[in-house]
Amino acid sequence: MEIKDSRIDAGKAFDWGRTSKEYAKYRDIYPEIFYQKIVDRGLCIHGQKVLDLGTGTGVLPRNMYRFGAKWIGTDISPEQIEQAKLLAAEGDMDIEFDAVSTEQLDFPEESFDVISACQCFWYFDHAKVMPKLAKLLKPDGKLLILYMAWLPFEDPIAGQSEELVLSYNPDWSGGGEVRHPIWVPEVAYETFEPVEHEEYDVKVPFTKESWHGRMLACRGVGASLPPEELARWDVEHRALLDRIAPKEFEVLHYAALTVLKKKGSDGK
Repeated sequence: MEIKDSRIDAGKAFDWGRTSKEYAKYRDIYPEIFYQKIVDRGLCIHGQKVLDLGTGTGVLPRNMYRFGAKWIGTDISPEQIEQAKLLAAEGDMDIEFDAVSTEQLDFPEESFDVISACQCFWYFDHAKVMPKLAKLLKPDGKLLILYMAWLPFEDPIAGQSEELVLSYNPDWSGGGEVRHPIWVPEVAYETFEPVEHEEYDVKVPFTKESWHGRMLACRGVGASLPPEELARWDVEHRALLDRIAPKEFEVLHYAALTVLKKKGSDGK
């Protein structure tokens, strides 16, 4: 499904379906601490029902399945959901996955203890989505927003890989990351209130092949470049890694989480 959003990549079209297989293979990279910080807050655990928005290939529900929550994952891309179902089946996991946009969710009110949004929150139409999410949460329900990004100004491999992406796709707005709390639009605070946020550094291990795959599976490359440009990027990026990267290495990232809680019925 082709997506165009004036807020993202200057409105350049992208389609996660074009890179779903690479996404499934190369983007399951969150370190254990990423999941442990969620569990330590009593979220996404046994006895809870969790809705994972923008689930992609189901990375969050598949990795957190062991903690006992009942998961439903949704995503706008049918191809991503297809990969999520395949990977969950391979792991013998009972997870429901549905291809539907967040704006079109149709679950009964107060269905979920937690709603998670990992690496996708900025894509939503927040004026439409936030009241809907509040209604879907139980009275004490939490909205968990998650993010992780490489730090191109501090990590030379990430930085040079990012420069190559921008040389092919100058409008890509996914680069230039620095540490910061996850952005939450003002409209969210009409139906939610903040609980906490945390940002922390992590070093993520890669090989040259897995880092190449990670870059291929980003929005600015595999999801948006035309085939002939993608082929040239592939050759150039592999050559770049042969020059600058050892066989195995770590890339510096920062991870972030934000927890919001639904306001009470009196709006306070």
